[in-house]
Amino acid sequence: MSNWPKIQQLAKEVNSGKTSAASLVAKSLALIEQKKEFQAIISTTSDRARRRAEEIDNKVKKGQNAGRLAGVPFIAKDNFLAFGAETTAASNMLKGFDAPYQATAINKLEAEGAICVAKANLDAFAHGSSTENSDFFTTLNPYDKSRVPGGSSGGSAASIALDVAPFSLGTDTGGSIRAPASFCGVVGYKPTYGLVSRSGVVAMASSTDCIGALANCVEDVALVMEVMSGQDDLDSTTVEVKDNKFSDFKKPNKQIKIGLVKEYLADGINQKVKDRVLSISEKISNNGDIVKEISLPSLPLALAVYYILCPAEVASNLSRYDGQRYGFSDANSKSLEESYYNSRSKGFGNEAKRRIMIGTYVLSSGYYDAYYKKAQIVRTKMINEFTEAFKKVDYLIGPATPTTAFKIGEFTADPLSMYLNDIVLVAANLVGIPSIAIPAGKVDKLPIGVQLMARQKEDHNLINYAKYLEELINA
Repeated sequence: MSNWPKIQQLAKEVNSGKTSAASLVAKSLALIEQKKEFQAIISTTSDRARRRAEEIDNKVKKGQNAGRLAGVPFIAKDNFLAFGAETTAASNMLKGFDAPYQATAINKLEAEGAICVAKANLDAFAHGSSTENSDFFTTLNPYDKSRVPGGSSGGSAASIALDVAPFSLGTDTGGSIRAPASFCGVVGYKPTYGLVSRSGVVAMASSTDCIGALANCVEDVALVMEVMSGQDDLDSTTVEVKDNKFSDFKKPNKQIKIGLVKEYLADGINQKVKDRVLSISEKISNNGDIVKEISLPSLPLALAVYYILCPAEVASNLSRYDGQRYGFSDANSKSLEESYYNSRSKGFGNEAKRRIMIGTYVLSSGYYDAYYKKAQIVRTKMINEFTEAFKKVDYLIGPATPTTAFKIGEFTADPLSMYLNDIVLVAANLVGIPSIAIPAGKVDKLPIGVQLMARQKEDHNLINYAKYLEELINA
């Protein structure tokens, strides 16, 4: 059982004066302190959070409505620009950086009364699947301290599993919300590309980066996504969806067709995880919906495509960290060229350097056509395959991760094996569709998740069915 009532209930209690925002903030900060051994949090925004709580409580005393998220504490992944603490993206390159403005997503949440209480740990610049690539420390899995919480939003997922706040924010570029949600037994949502503004969030790979939420239940995720979604003049890639009342749940009024993705149950997927997904699919069938196998032939190429396109965009986005404008700068350099070299050599960790080198290579003269251009062609082919699949079914289902959480250090010396953990997740980012990870019980005492996907801009329907599936799994 969670320490927290559902978000809607919490906000109602604050708006009615039954509970104070100050007490909720104090409770969250106390829980963060109690559970600091798990190293999920980089910093707290305690002073600002307490001031905001006071403002919200004063508003309520004056008889004003303090918003749909009144007084609800939340945790932001530390690649979101937010006031009250440094924004580091868990990298030495940004250590000491105070954001001059806030992310649009955080501004929208604050406008509805939510209070950011802390910044969560992540793989530096969101490069990773385990949170071991943080330049500061490794977050521990709440279910087993010898294991990773997943990544890159590992601190955000662990925070929810540790129950220190009702919801957290993450980013998902190739599974970075859904993988840790699966490893930590919480709900993680990656929306349609462009549903939530990326303004004020440290960029990783701009064509696949998505802003999403993690919480203990689909209902809470729905409300947070509803508040954050919408077009933003500061991000030209944002899209408007016709129906963004995600927290307005309706029982499906027709027989739903679910596609069980054949390629997601192939070799490399843990047998017990596979069995769990098949058992849930059977439950769906027994409850009256149709489950049929769907094949997406290009899926085995998704990981190769992702690890060509993603590093190319990473190399481009990280070029701004040059030691001259902001972020870490080597003070002992004797010339401009030396300053560039030393600042980037010392400021970036190994994974960032690896991705810069791969990205620069695939974009370089003579290799662009051989790698980058071919990867974009396969990406288009995948988009077409998913479009065809969604003509036959309403949703696609598969595992959210190929295995349970792996041991800390298990793949540190083998980046390729680490990348393989993203195998069932990256396609949703490459084709821009929404996807949600829902807790699906435990395998060998460790949580696993099931992944549900829908066509672009069908976020409301996906969230709606995810709530139904969540109830079915827990029945």
